Amino acid sequence: MVGAGTCGCMELSGCDPDLSMAWAHYKLAPTQSILAFTQMIIAPAHYQLDYPDLSLILALVRGGSLARAAALLKVDVSTVFRAVRRLEAGLGQQLFDKSRAGYLPTSLAQALAQQAEHAEQALEAARIGVARGGEVVSGTVRLTCTDSVLQGLLLPALAQFMANYPALVIELCTSNDFANLNRRDADIAVRLTARPPEHLVGRCLGAVSYRVCASPAYRQRVDCTDLSRLAWIAPDDFLPDHPTVVWRRQQWPGVQPSYRCNSMLSVTELVRAGLGVAALPDFLVGSAGLEALSEPLGQETALWLLTRPDCRALRSVVTLFDELARHLRWP
Repeated sequence: MVGAGTCGCMELSGCDPDLSMAWAHYKLAPTQSILAFTQMIIAPAHYQLDYPDLSLILALVRGGSLARAAALLKVDVSTVFRAVRRLEAGLGQQLFDKSRAGYLPTSLAQALAQQAEHAEQALEAARIGVARGGEVVSGTVRLTCTDSVLQGLLLPALAQFMANYPALVIELCTSNDFANLNRRDADIAVRLTARPPEHLVGRCLGAVSYRVCASPAYRQRVDCTDLSRLAWIAPDDFLPDHPTVVWRRQQWPGVQPSYRCNSMLSVTELVRAGLGVAALPDFLVGSAGLEALSEPLGQETALWLLTRPDCRALRSVVTLFDELARHLRWP
């Protein structure tokens, strides 16, 4: 037993300073202190996380503060405060950095919140399965496409079948870059390209043509016989090799666009507003209420549905892939 005049540093040499402080706090009652101190050391190793713990962490990560977490959990703030302190003590690790900005999750809390989301989705899928009397497709699928494909093709397709998959969650990212799949930021990509990357697997859904288009109001206001004399709207340098840019430089090298946009959807919106003309993919012509001023330009590309090879074993990814292959259609 350590005497009243010693601090126990010999026994605790090399230990965490917090443990040394804890021992100093308990040393006045040796018998009870040894038991309590031992329990404090071994408690984190034996603490078993349960679903309420994960729900608490997820609510705090989502809410960012005690008040918002309490509202999500439908309890009072003091209950959340005590629960977090008890959980951190049980784990022996800090889960949140407390500041005036709120509760900021540590890397451990972020990892646990991700697991909590998976558990939440699994529980919801189980409930839906019971209600429907059978197995359901569940999980999260990360989907990437361009903004023009989203507006003209993807949204109408999703509206046709997603109601059949209430337990399937889609994380949508609009991008013109294949790097999403390369970095594993996405599971499925819908892309306009003539040459998809060889390391991806997928399906070509068909050829896509481009036409010069204008709004009905612009056609009534402006003589569109000579395309070179019209106000052109075009993508800026973010797509220097876009088929419409290549075609315009070949056919009308002297034409300088009156408007440059950083996305094809923005180009479409300016045309629809009656500000000028642009070469657009044929699937946007009808959906945007535009009128074609030309035949197909001869600069075709293709619509590809792509995924990573390792995703073909995931039922959620395969299900969404097959549904998109069936429903992504245009005239």
